[in-house]
Amino acid sequence: MSTGGKDQFYFAPMEGITGYLFRNEFHRQFDTNHEITKYFGPFVAATREGLTKSRDQKDVDPQNNQGITLVPQLLGNSGEYAIPYLEKFEELGYGEVNLNIGCPYGTVVSKKKGAGLLAQTELLENYLEAIFAWKDRTGSTLSISVKTRSGMNRHEEWEGLLEIYNEYPLSELILHPRIGTDLYANHPQTQDFAYAVSHSKHTLCYNGDLFTKEDFGEMKQLFPENARWMFGRGLLVNPSLLREIQGGPAISREEFLNYQDNITNNYVNQKWGDKTVLFKMKELWNYWQYLFKSQDRESGNSVEENTREPEYYLKKIRKAQRVSEYERAVWELVGSCEITTENGFGRRGYRIK
Repeated sequence: MSTGGKDQFYFAPMEGITGYLFRNEFHRQFDTNHEITKYFGPFVAATREGLTKSRDQKDVDPQNNQGITLVPQLLGNSGEYAIPYLEKFEELGYGEVNLNIGCPYGTVVSKKKGAGLLAQTELLENYLEAIFAWKDRTGSTLSISVKTRSGMNRHEEWEGLLEIYNEYPLSELILHPRIGTDLYANHPQTQDFAYAVSHSKHTLCYNGDLFTKEDFGEMKQLFPENARWMFGRGLLVNPSLLREIQGGPAISREEFLNYQDNITNNYVNQKWGDKTVLFKMKELWNYWQYLFKSQDRESGNSVEENTREPEYYLKKIRKAQRVSEYERAVWELVGSCEITTENGFGRRGYRIK
């Protein structure tokens, strides 16, 4: 089922990265006109203990998410464990909860959760049945959406999975048309989304490899009737991506430095210590690295500086052991390299650790 209407943009959940401190800074600097309709929180794992982890409590606290529409995401496979979380989210004032049925990582899949649940169709049906029976029994007005992949092991699983989803009154079905075993390799199979457009009873949202404005343009041309789009890694690499899609300017050096500095300071102010702050910032540089290219010679810099690729400075960032050392390396990189938003994601293939 297509959505039609004005395009709506969502920020995908990224475990360990897009928590409230990050979201608030992104919103403050790059979402001033509320281009992002919904921010989806990193998954909260449903356990018998309930919502007791301090990190999860802080991330879904409405006081920490003012000015944005946050959709909490729940990772589970048991209605017994999930329902207390749904009740708590509703008590906190949330109108929607998203079920994570797509996370492809081994530690999740091995527990028959995330994409692992896609290979356990009876368990999946029991999970959804328990949740919607609770809604019917209690009269809850909480909307339940699903973020899914096309299958766990084969794309041929998708038709049967969609039949299951069609049995329940989901508020929205967000499809990343990869399978679980892909992780983030291979390419999204757009025919799976096309099948959903033709056969789903639900409002649809497309997710997967929207890294540049050209990527979005191609997908919009392929699915002109679709109006809901979820961006993940593309917005991590290039926070000005939605602005560019709407005809605005690309991110500048000054904007990036301000953005990066503020996120760093937000983490430093948590009193986590240099090691934890640097772990989180280096994780972001696994994405930000694609924003930079070597300086053009006509810029006036010396030949020596022009021969240095971004990797030279990224190594300094990787090796930094103190926040002050890290900050110097960042300033060197930004001062010596040009920003480009044409790379998208995945052009280099090395990681900052």
